[in-house]
Amino acid sequence: MAGRGFISSIRDPHSVITAIDSGLRFPEIVSVMRTKYEDDIRFFSQLVSTSTTSAELLERIRSSDIPADRRMALLKMFRRCVSGVCDTEATKKISKITTQSIVDAYGHTFKPISKLKEQLTDLTDEAIAVLAVSIGEYDNRGQQGYVLTGLFFDWFENKFRTEMMIEGPRGAGPDIELSTVVDGFSGSCPCDFVIRDRASRDVKAVGFARYDSTRGGAQSDDRTGGNLGKVYLIRDYCRTHNRIVRIVFLADGPGLAHKDTWKEACELDCIWDDNVRVTTLKLAEERLSLQWLRGE
Repeated sequence: MAGRGFISSIRDPHSVITAIDSGLRFPEIVSVMRTKYEDDIRFFSQLVSTSTTSAELLERIRSSDIPADRRMALLKMFRRCVSGVCDTEATKKISKITTQSIVDAYGHTFKPISKLKEQLTDLTDEAIAVLAVSIGEYDNRGQQGYVLTGLFFDWFENKFRTEMMIEGPRGAGPDIELSTVVDGFSGSCPCDFVIRDRASRDVKAVGFARYDSTRGGAQSDDRTGGNLGKVYLIRDYCRTHNRIVRIVFLADGPGLAHKDTWKEACELDCIWDDNVRVTTLKLAEERLSLQWLRGE
């Protein structure tokens, strides 16, 4: 099915991609991250100096007495300084995952507390700066996606203000489960936005948004299977209930132009009788029309 859709006709993928800057660069990032994290780094050093084991250090960091933002910063430091296998997404769940279970599974990878005390006592300005930048490496992760969604919502509301309405979080927020907005839909299919007819409030389309600053390899392969699964799930529902719900994949960013990711975009844009359209922000004017959304 590849090679027959609109997206596959574009010769230079980079020409239709929206450049959304990720933010700080070197050396400006150094002073910003140091200001943000220096107090947390010094507190981490104090915890190290007064702990008897690395496991005890983790237990103290995961205390509910420590504010959530500071606890997250400390957990990032634990990952970088003590054990690289302790994922912060897991260790931050202090009410669901016990420290003992983490220690039992990964404690053998913990750097000894004696070594930590040797390394983190009397930190130099340079060491604090390096650690601060390391901790803040992914602080802007997801921000480009939020910007993309916000720009798309602005464009959509300006173009279709009297005919259509769009719902969903512009920034961080929970996805919309399709089963909560489409009658009779079963199964899990979280989407980023829903498009309704303003007069009837009927759901006309659902959307999935993604900004890839870089992408390729196995990550792209995983994405392909996930997106195709969404299409087939919605297609099967529509066939069973004799209706059409359009699907919009808002895909953007330089990573979209990578060979495997671009190939996936072309394949998605060709399936299910033009009920699925892939678009970047730059292509939205051409790709998303009132007639297509209404199925006319």
